[in-house]
Amino acid sequence: MDQPTVGILHPGSMGAAVAACAATNAAEVLWCSQGRSPASAARAEQAGLTPVSTLRELLDRSGIVISLCPPAAAEGLAGDVAGHAFTGVYVEANAISPERTVRIAGLLKSAAAVVDGAVVGSPPVRGKTPTLYLSGPTAATTTVETVFAGTAVRTKVLGTKAGQASALKLSYTAYQKASRVLAALATGMARQYDVDQELLEVAARRSTSYLAEPAYIPKVATRAWRWGPELEEAADTLAAASLPPEMLRAAASTLARWHDAKDDSEFSVADALEQLAQP
Repeated sequence: MDQPTVGILHPGSMGAAVAACAATNAAEVLWCSQGRSPASAARAEQAGLTPVSTLRELLDRSGIVISLCPPAAAEGLAGDVAGHAFTGVYVEANAISPERTVRIAGLLKSAAAVVDGAVVGSPPVRGKTPTLYLSGPTAATTTVETVFAGTAVRTKVLGTKAGQASALKLSYTAYQKASRVLAALATGMARQYDVDQELLEVAARRSTSYLAEPAYIPKVATRAWRWGPELEEAADTLAAASLPPEMLRAAASTLARWHDAKDDSEFSVADALEQLAQP
């Protein structure tokens, strides 16, 4: 089988790392530099990606396109791709609801083969090995598996229906991210009454509790700009399943208080809890 050319849309920290792994089995991996920031360009260069000047050039040259972008941009980006009549394999790998994934598949399926993808785990750098879950047409998911064979990105096919991979991602997101928000709230409440150390001692008796890891709270705060929209997507998924979404919507609203902490490497536990207490 000939090595395909892969295009990555919006190479953020996850996208650039995933694209670098795809380069192992691809002829080349392209990214579109038009309108992107210097930080994106630096990530792409570090990952060894090949720049092209327009989306059309990327689509014309690519057999596989992977979309990894902020959730709010997913449908607009897919619409742009559909407007260019892309005919390859489109991997919708964003943290969006199954319903939105199905809509995106509808936008593209007349020309492209759409694969629902979901990355679970940290970016594949420094020994990390995330899993890319896939659902969609068998031939298309097999093509994607081949691109990542033998790399730090493990793949697993869940089925043939669009929405399955997205549902798994948001099911995992719902607990993993909301539980960290709850840990921050609990720690903040305990600190107001000067019992935070006692809370830590209680939590430490259960080694799996995030309450035993208060140092994680600033990491939550600096990722709030990205996690909030993911929890809104998970809430939409709960509502579609006739399950109450209010807790996840509340968690997303809580994360909004940390929006200004985006990527602040100096943000401390005290900073995070102080900002959390501000209306």
